[in-house]
Amino acid sequence: MFRFDPYSPAIDADPFPAYRRLRDDFPCFWSDEANVWVLSRFADIVAALNDWRTYSSAKGNLMTEVRNRAGATIGTTDPPRHDRLRGLVQYAFMKRNLDSLTPAIRDIARDVVGTLKGRARFDFIADFSSKFTVRVLFATLGLPIGDEAAVREKTMLMVQSDATTRAKGPEHIAAYGWMEDYAAKVIAERRARPQNDLISELSLAEIHGDRLDEREVLQTTTTLVMGGVGSLNGFLAMLALNLADIPEAREAVVANSDLLPDAIEESLRYNTSAQRFRRCLTKDVELHGQWMREGDFVCLAFGSGNRDDRQYPDADAYQLARKPRGHLGFGGSVRACLGASIARLSSKIAMEEFHKAMPRYERAETSLSWMPSSTFRSPLRLELTTI
Repeated sequence: MFRFDPYSPAIDADPFPAYRRLRDDFPCFWSDEANVWVLSRFADIVAALNDWRTYSSAKGNLMTEVRNRAGATIGTTDPPRHDRLRGLVQYAFMKRNLDSLTPAIRDIARDVVGTLKGRARFDFIADFSSKFTVRVLFATLGLPIGDEAAVREKTMLMVQSDATTRAKGPEHIAAYGWMEDYAAKVIAERRARPQNDLISELSLAEIHGDRLDEREVLQTTTTLVMGGVGSLNGFLAMLALNLADIPEAREAVVANSDLLPDAIEESLRYNTSAQRFRRCLTKDVELHGQWMREGDFVCLAFGSGNRDDRQYPDADAYQLARKPRGHLGFGGSVRACLGASIARLSSKIAMEEFHKAMPRYERAETSLSWMPSSTFRSPLRLELTTI
């Protein structure tokens, strides 16, 4: 009997054979282990993203949700509240003028990659991507310098789940509580003494007299930290992994950095760190001969949709020239990731500077240990050697 458990370490390590079986034989599948329906085909996932009235995010969008978050962030609300929150957060982003951060992001990348020069072997995640992403986040949000290590540690715990209990463990809950307390203190300081940073803009953003309330600012800030450190770090790790495993792609982007945007988009499709997100049905739905009932939770398996041959021919192949339009690496429809532009910019700059120092590299170990998470997928370590 076929089973699919999104909490399984085996799925963390390699979900793609199971995804193919789901798409081909069980496109609307009930997972007993996760107590959730699983949609795996690209067209079904896009249809669900577009039908937010039926596939609601109001009860949370993470496979294992954290307390207090549902109903207070862009990703955990439905229109019209979602539109209000998105407008206010987008206004804060525009006021911050993220394009002006480009020189700072490049300086951070050069500084971090400088610590790798002369090293024949290193952990891409611990030694480069995690340090880079947390410093970019601090520069963007305006978090106090000196807290980077603690924020990075707590963030990586926040996005994990327990494979045995299929829930957040005490350490994960404690990490989120720590982050809420930390963010609340910074928000209070910025409201008292605004600075040129995103937290100040979020705290003060106002459209036609409407402002984010205290809970919305807190949960939005906490989610931005989680996304900025967890998601971006995970994606950079997956991008480096793909390029290490596919030498012809690595050699092409090293020779011509103008190809990096194509490599980024194909990596977001081929091996995205954002694998699975959750919705809750507001009415009964029949799909592929199955009846999903009102109140049931539904898993949208983005990582599977991106490998669907019905949408992308030869989808299991990494093709630098593919230019995969409409992929699900940053979600889609009204749920498209608001931080996509800064993530793309940061990834491009990071890999440009990394390749200047480390143009030839490969994996040092054939097997990888993967982060235990039902939503995100990335290795805990990525040991690389220069060649």
